[in-house]
Amino acid sequence: MSVAPPKFGLGQSVRRVEDNLLLTGHGRYTDDEKRPGLLHAVMLRAPVASGSFSLGDLTDARAAPGVKLILTADDIDHLKPLETGFRPRQPDGSKPDGRAIPILARDEIGYMGDALAFIVAETRDQAADALEMIPLSFEGGETVLDIEAAAEKASPLAGSDLSSNVAYRQEIGDEENTEKAFNIAQHVTTVNFWNNRLVPNYMEVRSALGEYRDGRYILTAGTQGVHNTRSQVAASLGIDSSEIQVLTYDVGGGFGPKGWAYREDVLVCEAAKRLDAPVKWSADRTDHFLTDAQGRDNLVTASMAMNDEGRFLALKIDLIANMGAYTSRNGMLIPYLGASMATGLYDIGALHMAITGVYTNTAPVDAYRGAGRPEAAFLIEKLVDVCAREIGLSQDEIRRRNFISAFPYKTLTGRNYDVGEPEAHMDAAMKRADWAGFEARLEESRRASRLRGIGMATYIEACAFAGSEPADLRLKDDGRLLLKIGTQSNGQGHKTAYAQFIADLFGVPVDAIDVEQGDSDALPSGGGTGGSRSIPIGGVSVRRAGEVLEKNLRQIASDELEAAAADLEFFEDGIRVAGTDRSLSLADLASKASDKSKLAVVEEVKQDEATYPNGTHICEVEIDPETGMTVIMNYVVTDDFGVAVNPLLLEGQVMGGIAQGIGQALLEAAVYSPDGQLISASFMDYAMPRADNIPGIDFSMRNVPSTTNALGIKGAGEAGSIGATPAVLNAVVDALHRAYGITHIEMPTTPLRVWETIKASGN
Repeated sequence: MSVAPPKFGLGQSVRRVEDNLLLTGHGRYTDDEKRPGLLHAVMLRAPVASGSFSLGDLTDARAAPGVKLILTADDIDHLKPLETGFRPRQPDGSKPDGRAIPILARDEIGYMGDALAFIVAETRDQAADALEMIPLSFEGGETVLDIEAAAEKASPLAGSDLSSNVAYRQEIGDEENTEKAFNIAQHVTTVNFWNNRLVPNYMEVRSALGEYRDGRYILTAGTQGVHNTRSQVAASLGIDSSEIQVLTYDVGGGFGPKGWAYREDVLVCEAAKRLDAPVKWSADRTDHFLTDAQGRDNLVTASMAMNDEGRFLALKIDLIANMGAYTSRNGMLIPYLGASMATGLYDIGALHMAITGVYTNTAPVDAYRGAGRPEAAFLIEKLVDVCAREIGLSQDEIRRRNFISAFPYKTLTGRNYDVGEPEAHMDAAMKRADWAGFEARLEESRRASRLRGIGMATYIEACAFAGSEPADLRLKDDGRLLLKIGTQSNGQGHKTAYAQFIADLFGVPVDAIDVEQGDSDALPSGGGTGGSRSIPIGGVSVRRAGEVLEKNLRQIASDELEAAAADLEFFEDGIRVAGTDRSLSLADLASKASDKSKLAVVEEVKQDEATYPNGTHICEVEIDPETGMTVIMNYVVTDDFGVAVNPLLLEGQVMGGIAQGIGQALLEAAVYSPDGQLISASFMDYAMPRADNIPGIDFSMRNVPSTTNALGIKGAGEAGSIGATPAVLNAVVDALHRAYGITHIEMPTTPLRVWETIKASGN
């Protein structure tokens, strides 16, 4: 069997076919959508974080120029709230209720930005003018912000419907064995830290366009998967999923928070039906800061029990996770995902972890790039560094002594690591980072009155979780191949990557393959994009579909060309008998097929276990002690992704994730005032990483193919964000410790915080 050389196939650094349209302004985003008679909506949002409220007489607002509809909680009793998904099993065996997100708040405010009323008018300006006419009165209540205090019985409540701010409790591991190990330990190291709250600032803020035609709703929105959004919006509207179509076109970034439905998705559909007209709502950046799900925000105490050689005996963790005012779709799942990876790449004898989820008067918290795994990696890698310092071992030596030495390996949380070579990728990264030459560079920095530090993180994550993603592949009449799949590109380059799974089978370039995503009517099901699942899960089904279709086409051509199927080869213009000029174009094949069903294939490959990408990040920083300014001087990452589908796209994904990890370590934090005002609600106040914060990144791979994935792929979309934050923080602490003996600094390590920490140490 012969095909053309895989110029565009798996493993090739093919440039993205999407970019020309996007870079020339021809992308199709939700806010670009126009419809005849389109109406525009705005949301009245709570200006305070807690307390009761009431809306006065709306007569004047409803009569304002252009206003078509104003909805309050009293007008939408039939709409069901947005329920949480995963509910963990609590120690007593029960599952928590969660606190569902009301489509519009009734009588009580949960957080600043809570949705109080929905105004629809002929223009956005008219809707905004009417919003100003709505009489809003409120009586502020006690605001609950501190997550440690929220967990205490004496705390004020984040809502009058709550008997406690504790949303749920969960325990993982074996408490008895863990305590036994701590009782015999020669050394115990403990860390306390805050994993800071982040705002996932994708480039495109959310928009939603609702229509109602022929007895069906149509929702156009930027999602991470139309099927997930469809099921949630349908549940809120009280309809069957078949009664709504969800469409997603181009999406300017997702990172997790576009993976589920929001209130506005439901309200534009409701308003469109009532008004018999299309209704669009588009956020501004302030809406985004105030109301889109935020990330991280955990308070952690972690202890490691060791013997006198620094070997890890047991790990004990107490984590308080902020849910915000309501439990978002995956709010209770994220801490569990982190807990499941708590032991990292280390062979630890016993584990006990207690998780407490709490309600506060803040925006709901949910998945943000990595969804619990960055939190887990930060926890264990920060703790391991402190262990090394206290017991007198180097950063690499303590890791060598405690790495998992034999794979497959079942962790204490039930994760099944199939393959891995952690010491090998750590050594490779150290060599590329010139770890051995650090002392000389340290002396150079000292001569320049600068501090210098080096830090590492050896991470592992679970992604591409057990499941499947159907792929529909067909040959069209014009000879082009069409792939339909239920994931959703948010900028990752899916059209290019998916095409590579099949381009080499048919000898065609990737731009000869059409990839369609984002239409819930086009495919009966789809898992969406998240958890680095699109390529490891979806790509495997795409490849299988390609192989089946290739076999079908080869048989059709065999009959037409009167040659054995094994003697045929695909090439860019079609298929031919090898070594001859007897050929058929792909369009000819489509027209000559007597059984048209052979031209369309749906394949779904199921995966029974997650994949486990892992690697080593090394960061080297220099700090000016007079200003606290931190500069990353060198950054090296060596990853094990199993198999690289497109190294060029993969490297871009890793670098983007590293930028987000650097942002958390050095710059970013959502900051609320004592009364619950979000005071970091714009780019004037929320520090995003910029070009001068991001160094040149030395990226390499040392891949060990996965045995749980049919093509050996492990996934890469979240990995950069998982390893970066602990590597950067460890480097900053290393610099401060070498100079001043400082052993801890909270994130973000802004210049002010670094300077204050140095001064507080007496230096």
